[in-house]
Amino acid sequence: MRRLPVYFLLDTSGSMNGEPIQALNNALSGMINSLRSDAQASETLWISIITFNSTVTELVPLTELPAFQLPEITDPIGATFTGKALELLHSKASTDIKKGNANQKGDWKPLLFLITDGKPSDTMLYSEMIPKIKALNFGVIVGCAVGQLADDSKLKELTDNVVHLATADTSTLKQFFKWVSDTIEHGNKSMGTTDTVALPPPPQEVVQVI
Repeated sequence: MRRLPVYFLLDTSGSMNGEPIQALNNALSGMINSLRSDAQASETLWISIITFNSTVTELVPLTELPAFQLPEITDPIGATFTGKALELLHSKASTDIKKGNANQKGDWKPLLFLITDGKPSDTMLYSEMIPKIKALNFGVIVGCAVGQLADDSKLKELTDNVVHLATADTSTLKQFFKWVSDTIEHGNKSMGTTDTVALPPPPQEVVQVI
């Protein structure tokens, strides 16, 4: 069975402290439970989570959905090293993703979701990594800016698919990750018929940035 790799890059800098980080944990858990109810996703979906603040951590390596265990994200602290997060993603995805050859088909095009409530603290590295990430040929890259301090323009440098959430409260993040789940399931079912993943209409809590 060909795999659909999905990567999440999650901002856990100091500004996520308090309700936002708890809301993020709850919303992620709900998304995983929703995906597990889809039989096809359970067969093909592999998920990785990378968190970033002043340090970057591969919280969960690329893991098949039935075996996926979501650890609680705690202690948000420090700056927003988005560039370092993209650097680790590039390193991991370059080795994680199976290429096709004459004898077997490779993985489906991976999906990437980057969620941040700020702007990169390492802007030079962030800019350097953008063409390298694009060269990995993701099926879709979604950038999600959360709150007033998030920089839509920086995410626009990475992808045309940028959405903005007004707040990081439980209800808003729950609706966002429900939309993410719908996107993944849609992508999973359309693989093999299209090269890119069309995003479903977002809920009212999710504003697409044009």
